[in-house]
Amino acid sequence: MENIQQFIESGILEQYVLGELTPAEQADVEAKAASHPEIREELQQMQAALGFYAEAHAITPPAGMRERVLGNVMAQIAAPTSALRADVDAVAQVNTYSTSPAQPTSATPEAVVRPLSSAPVAEPATRSIWAMAASVALILSLGANGLLYSRWKEASSDLVALQNEQSRFAATTQVVEKKLGELREENQVLRSDEFRAVALAGTKDAPTARARVLFNAATHKVYVDVKSLPALPAGKQYQLWALDNGKPVDAGMLAATTAAGEDIQLMKDIASAQAFAVTVEPTGGSASPTMPIQAMGAVSI
Repeated sequence: MENIQQFIESGILEQYVLGELTPAEQADVEAKAASHPEIREELQQMQAALGFYAEAHAITPPAGMRERVLGNVMAQIAAPTSALRADVDAVAQVNTYSTSPAQPTSATPEAVVRPLSSAPVAEPATRSIWAMAASVALILSLGANGLLYSRWKEASSDLVALQNEQSRFAATTQVVEKKLGELREENQVLRSDEFRAVALAGTKDAPTARARVLFNAATHKVYVDVKSLPALPAGKQYQLWALDNGKPVDAGMLAATTAAGEDIQLMKDIASAQAFAVTVEPTGGSASPTMPIQAMGAVSI
């Protein structure tokens, strides 16, 4: 086999890594790499270098790296070209001397000059340099593209986080606006002269119970405002009743927050009532009240 170092420096390994060889040339490189550890090691180092730079996308290339690399490449390109030009000039001088009129001395033998072939000398070095330049350009491109991709992913993550934060803020704003609306409504009810306040006092079964009903006979609206009601066992719920001519009419179930005195609650519309009462019923309510009554109060005339 030809000199191994010359084969490595010929540029064919770079072309192999970049996928620029024909199938036959690729097979030849792989066969030589399998037979010679030096070639195999050089090939592995080139492949590892490309893989490393392709994955290290988050590292910004040092300032001026592109200019230094390209400057070195162009210097290497210029050196073989200058040497080749000197060889060509030397050959031209020899040819000029050999074709000039013969010297008068007959004993001087005619010099035999063969032209110096320049292609075999320049082509391997030139191909190697251009392959190196292509490799460097590819590495720089991969690094730049990787950096841009990394920055794009960071921007995308920031945008998703901002959108999530905006969604949470919007949801919180809706809750606050709803609560403010309820407070405004409660304030209007409490300050309105159209609502009649009916005080509900505790019975012997719940002597500490206290509540009031706000009843608007014109609009039939009913609100309940609990001051104190005993805690309920599991599976039980407070229910409000309107007594119209002695007949109980379902006015709705009290929410847990209402029963705890945290807010006032809009109940079912009641057309007519002379009294209101609160009983303990199974969760979901009953069609008719069960005993005992926890609190009760009459509508003043």
